[in-house]
Amino acid sequence: MAVRRDGAPHYAARRILAAGLVVVGVRFLHTVGFIPAPVQSRRELLNGGIAGALASAVGASSSAEAYELPPLGYAYDALEPAIDKETMTIHHDKHHNTYVVNINKALEGNEQPALVELQKTAIQRGPAFRNSGGGVYNHDLFWLEMAPVGKGGFPSAKLAAAIDESFGSLDEFKAKFEAAGAPGARFGSGWVWLVVDADKKLAITSTPNQDNPLMEGVEGVPGIPILGCDVWEHAYYLKYQWQRPAYIKAWWDVVNWNQVSAWYEDALGGKAPEVDGAAAAVLVGQRRSDRVPVAPKRKGFSFDVGFNWEGKVALGGS
Repeated sequence: MAVRRDGAPHYAARRILAAGLVVVGVRFLHTVGFIPAPVQSRRELLNGGIAGALASAVGASSSAEAYELPPLGYAYDALEPAIDKETMTIHHDKHHNTYVVNINKALEGNEQPALVELQKTAIQRGPAFRNSGGGVYNHDLFWLEMAPVGKGGFPSAKLAAAIDESFGSLDEFKAKFEAAGAPGARFGSGWVWLVVDADKKLAITSTPNQDNPLMEGVEGVPGIPILGCDVWEHAYYLKYQWQRPAYIKAWWDVVNWNQVSAWYEDALGGKAPEVDGAAAAVLVGQRRSDRVPVAPKRKGFSFDVGFNWEGKVALGGS
């Protein structure tokens, strides 16, 4: 049999070059700590995508069936100077996470309702549901209702008109809200709220500890909360110490009025804010489209991977 020899040196050189690129690529990925996932067949990818879409469509829960600590929609220092980075880090990663862990323990082995539904009977069901279940809901709402300075917008025309009707003006509303959250009015730990009451009117109320206006039997005015300020000391003490009023006054600079206005519209229709699971993921995902590089650019060859919260992946050198 004749052996074709023309072009053989070029073919061998190409094979050597390809092998060298593979070695370089593997060493590079090892250096940056990137371990590729097992390759799935086209059928596996298609089946997985269909199953995931169906699960989302019918509201299927994961096997863990546990509430989760949501990511922030902004950096820990994004609310400065109103709220400092250290307070945000400890408040979110430690205090909020403790409530998540404890409510999951209380519900272990039992049916897990939507978080907003859990609030209704939390007081009757006991301290774990009232304190930890309330703590999870209240903090989920708290992170979503804030935004970096200059990003939160203003009350919608409809909300502004309702504020004027109920309180006289936005400034008068803020003054009354601050008074309701001051130590003389809300002694000890708790929250101060703006709610839509049973008559579809706005009202200011406050609750002790981790209670909220959705809970049956709650102290104060029951209703649908559309704005809440955490007046526990862990929310402000590192920066403001005993000066809670100064904290509340500074907090207005980071209120996300765009979100509050949207919740107001929902509340008029009888819907309370859904602040966990897919609903919160959508809200956070809208704010977190920033790329996170995991490999530095290098002259002549670059490779970077960027993720956003919604799970999209970007590959490229820019």
